[in-house]
Amino acid sequence: MKFLRKKHSDQTLLNLYERLAKPRLIEEKMLILLRQSKISKWFSGIGQEAISVGITAALEKDEYILPMHRNLGVFTGRDMPFEKLFAQWQGTKSGYTKGRDRSFHFGTNEHHIVGMISHLGPQNGVADGIALAAKLKKEKKVTVVFNGDGGTSQGDFHEALNVAAVWDLPVIFVIENNGYGLSTPSSEQFRCKQFIDKAIGYGIEGVQVDGNNVLEVYDTMKSLAESLRKNPRPILLECMTFRMRGHEEASGTKYVPKKLMDEWAKKDPLDNYEKFLLSEKVIDQKFIDSIRKKIKKEIEEGLAAAFEETNPVADTAIELNDVYAPFAQQVVAPISEKKSEKRFIDAISDGLRLSMEKHSNLVLMGQDIADYGGVFKITEGFVDKFGKDRVRNTPLCEAAIVGSALGLSIKGMKAMVEMQFADFVTEGFNQIINNLAKIHWRWGQAADVVVRMPTGAGTAAGPFHSQSNEAWFFHTPGLKIVYPSNPYDAKGLLCAALEDPNPYLFFEHKVLYRSVKDEIPDDYYTVEIGKAKLVSEGSDLSIITYGMGVHWAKEILQTMPEVSADVLDLRTLLPWDKVAVEQTVKKTNRILILHEDTLTGGIGAEISAWINEHLFNHLDAPIMRVASLDTAIPFAPTLENNFLPKGRLKGKIEDLLKY
Repeated sequence: MKFLRKKHSDQTLLNLYERLAKPRLIEEKMLILLRQSKISKWFSGIGQEAISVGITAALEKDEYILPMHRNLGVFTGRDMPFEKLFAQWQGTKSGYTKGRDRSFHFGTNEHHIVGMISHLGPQNGVADGIALAAKLKKEKKVTVVFNGDGGTSQGDFHEALNVAAVWDLPVIFVIENNGYGLSTPSSEQFRCKQFIDKAIGYGIEGVQVDGNNVLEVYDTMKSLAESLRKNPRPILLECMTFRMRGHEEASGTKYVPKKLMDEWAKKDPLDNYEKFLLSEKVIDQKFIDSIRKKIKKEIEEGLAAAFEETNPVADTAIELNDVYAPFAQQVVAPISEKKSEKRFIDAISDGLRLSMEKHSNLVLMGQDIADYGGVFKITEGFVDKFGKDRVRNTPLCEAAIVGSALGLSIKGMKAMVEMQFADFVTEGFNQIINNLAKIHWRWGQAADVVVRMPTGAGTAAGPFHSQSNEAWFFHTPGLKIVYPSNPYDAKGLLCAALEDPNPYLFFEHKVLYRSVKDEIPDDYYTVEIGKAKLVSEGSDLSIITYGMGVHWAKEILQTMPEVSADVLDLRTLLPWDKVAVEQTVKKTNRILILHEDTLTGGIGAEISAWINEHLFNHLDAPIMRVASLDTAIPFAPTLENNFLPKGRLKGKIEDLLKY
């Protein structure tokens, strides 16, 4: 291994040595504690420390790093207090996730670190968003995101590289090439010769370094970062290295040939750098002993503090309270009485436009939303008013874009992502469920993101452009779900969602876009989140519904003048209005729950169960549900009409009234 000193001062060389020694000595201690059953699990980075250390040392303190399991040198390199870091690993209250997550699955804006989740790859899209925010703010900062061999096979990795290339984002995608994805060798992961070959396909630069040579990593990263600050663009940095221990300690290393282990043992990054400094007479054995003694003392002090804590005392109120970022909505009334007739689609566009004017840090992203205005023309003309920096066409890569939206939020911005059709959200499902929904509960980071979801059947568009998929997300704590039925609510609820720093799924029924209109305020206003609306009143029964169901209920009831019914429009599905539901149950004592989504596992099932559990004594008949058939949505109009619940609604009302 050849170290090039160049013009580095003794202080720089000594600093790198201490940075290298810290993660190694911490790991050695953790392995002892693991054998003593004092910690539960450990992902070792022994043999790979020079990458984390060299990269972190080369960056500015306020440049974000998105590390992984084996990047302890990033955390120690950002001077994270040992007692807090060790408490995180122990799962105690003073850790960064308050005991809710383990190891390196956390972030801290104080240290400009965003940790991973277990699903390898999503952090790349988040890095894109952080870099985009820095670029929009003209901060001249780079973002660095780490990947292991295996994670590069995931779609998130490819999507994020492509987005970064198209948008010229200052992101350095680091790949730690240690030859294995857990136990699977590189020959079974990819067919190209090396990872930098992949850069060619994205039209970006690829750079390869000896990942065990801390000076080479440091010099390369320093040079790349300086270049990207002046000329923003993505770069793929491949660091050749080797993992000297198992994927995690229980895995072992039996799958690695002994010869290979022996060869890489000779390339130990700490031992070799130490020998180089000794030969350069920058350090001596006395210095080595003193540094090791100092670090070991810091480790023992940190462990003593961490071990003083016991497992966190469970407090249900605190656990539930932390699911969402704190936000007390102040409902905004229009400042004038000026109104005009607007279709549902116009109301959405109007709310979006006024929110863009109100929030200068709001960025819109989606396929074809810029000059084309989106497939439904909701953002038509927005580019002329707000520019392409804030109204951004995206490649077809929902995962990377939702991840980018989260990255923008981490940098204090707001984001709206338009799914071309709600059906396509499956491509971004992981980011929504495991990143957006959980990040505040895990480490206090708000996800200020609204995902707009054109949804619903009735257009003979078949099974992939017509699904009602709100129930997929209804089960996920941390998300908020809105589903308006009319122009007034559509505008007011969208403005409200964009004010709130929590993640929203905002469903817009496509049939309502141009079929429903009303006189609504021209000014900016909001509607209360979590508040249902009684759209008609009666005494015979209550129909609890939302979205298109509101219109079906009103239409069918017009054909049944003898029936007097409450129609309760939920409007917000998560959180849903239990008070309003309770009031209508106590009033009519007969409940029919209607939704377009399929019956089994639908939102109606939860509401029915809640009523049965809490209001059973007020019921004069069984709670009934009417919903779509438990099949995919068919294409032919006759089949689609049979699938939808509207044709069965009248019969259900009659059945309910017979009790």
